[in-house]
Amino acid sequence: MQISNIGIVGAGTMGSGISQVAALTGYDIVMQDVSDEVTSRGLITIDKSLQRLVDREKITAEAKDAAIRKISTTTDLSDLADCDLVIEAATENMDLKLDLFEEIDKVSRPETIIASNTSSLSLTKLASVSNRPDKVIGMHFFNPVPMMALVEIIRALQTSDDTFTTVDELTRELGKTPVSVKDSPGFVVNRMLVPMINEAVFILYEGIASADEIDAAMKLGAGHPMGPLALADMIGIDVCLYVMNILLGEFGDSKFRPCPLLKQMVDAGYLGRKSGKGFFDYGQ
Repeated sequence: MQISNIGIVGAGTMGSGISQVAALTGYDIVMQDVSDEVTSRGLITIDKSLQRLVDREKITAEAKDAAIRKISTTTDLSDLADCDLVIEAATENMDLKLDLFEEIDKVSRPETIIASNTSSLSLTKLASVSNRPDKVIGMHFFNPVPMMALVEIIRALQTSDDTFTTVDELTRELGKTPVSVKDSPGFVVNRMLVPMINEAVFILYEGIASADEIDAAMKLGAGHPMGPLALADMIGIDVCLYVMNILLGEFGDSKFRPCPLLKQMVDAGYLGRKSGKGFFDYGQ
């Protein structure tokens, strides 16, 4: 199947990032969200990100302008009706995503592929509410999308070979590296990464080392470019807690028990960079 027009459901961090990469590659994009205010913020984010690339001489000003022209915005899902591929990049909530998949299924053409950017939820369950389950697939991009090379391509139990091949080829055209993954909680990266973050939070909670010391130890001792607590702040501490709860619920294994401090941070509203405070302070 030839992909020309891509719909993006969600204009937040992930949705705007995916829109930027796809538009810069030459695809026509329709970016949808719940309000004009949200889509406008998404466009501003894209514009600033592209300008940084221009400033670093990674792209030309002309390429930036051409990419911006490729992106239209809407608050109406029906405006995605002509898209060859729709990528859902909404909040990581199964009920919300199920509702969105049902709506996207109704407004899109039967041949349209529907993908989810979910980082942990079951694609097989999402596909079950679609009238074209063979055309449902996962495309898990990583944050920040313009910089991160990996895309986990998750096959639902129902996903056809043709759908997988189309999405795999598209991912490569976007300049990303696809990794094929079976549908399993947390997939590959988050199943390993978020429990590591959770263990770092336990070490902090138990007073074994400070946040700075924990992150320095992993950067210097394990060669990580970013410490686990700074990474949690970038991902969102609420997202980390959500993924841990998904892993615990799906596997029933106590090794996925969220650290009490992780829960306390979320209760306090200390969610990381997006709230200005997490394991580190971003207020200044």
